[in-house]
Amino acid sequence: MILYPARVTAGEGWLAARGLVRERRVRTDALVSVRCLGGVSQRLRLRDASGRRLEINPQVLLNNPELWHRFAKDADESAARGHLTCGATALRGISARIDRETALTVFKASGLD
Repeated sequence: MILYPARVTAGEGWLAARGLVRERRVRTDALVSVRCLGGVSQRLRLRDASGRRLEINPQVLLNNPELWHRFAKDADESAARGHLTCGATALRGISARIDRETALTVFKASGLD
């Protein structure tokens, strides 16, 4: 069995993951739920106001700062509108992890590790 990672793309107000067979898309400016799922492979489960769901590996956001900033901006917008009823803690955790990883990368690049 061969597994292929999903191709994750984003635009203003949406995030999509394309697998081998189909694409799943959620409105990130209308998120109602963000959950971190543990286990062998960590996953981030997103659900929007229309009931659409998407699961991605949070490492994708860590590896792509532009993708993270697009997602975070829309998620903040969703929270400000009162849509995001579950997941503020998960978003803070992801944000802290990304900040930590970014700082470590900067320290290593500048020889301060």
